[in-house]
Amino acid sequence: MPSTPSPSPRTSSPSSGRLAPASADPAPLFVFGSLLFPDVLRVLIDRDPHRIPATITGWRAIALPGRIYPGLIADQAATATGHPLDDLTPTEWETLDTFEADIYTLARVHLDHGQHAWAYVCTNPAEFLPATPWSPDEFARDHLPAYVERCAAWRRRHESSP
Repeated sequence: MPSTPSPSPRTSSPSSGRLAPASADPAPLFVFGSLLFPDVLRVLIDRDPHRIPATITGWRAIALPGRIYPGLIADQAATATGHPLDDLTPTEWETLDTFEADIYTLARVHLDHGQHAWAYVCTNPAEFLPATPWSPDEFARDHLPAYVERCAAWRRRHESSP
């Protein structure tokens, strides 16, 4: 019998307010950037949630100037690849929502296999144009270990905040 992962601890950090739509319409979280990496998720929520590869047409993951993680912008000529995480607990959703930068909003996206999911998309994509593609391979090669450490430090601060 598989063991049930323990949920990440609840914290008292303020909510971003972005989760209301996802609460009203539960669906997976489509991840396309740094949250694709199991090491990042393990540091943030103590486990690597169930995932399957998926694509969303009409969206593109772009490199954000001055940041090592990407943004997701609408682009009718593109397709973004990622993973829907379909078994997040409410506490894990809250932790990931607090972790996500203020440049994102939570939007409903349609997966190419017919279902829908939620994704953190850029709130003001025009500020990032012209856009260049974000490479998960380059991120893994050049930034992943240091990023995991930054995530661990963020979580320690997050859990100790009043």
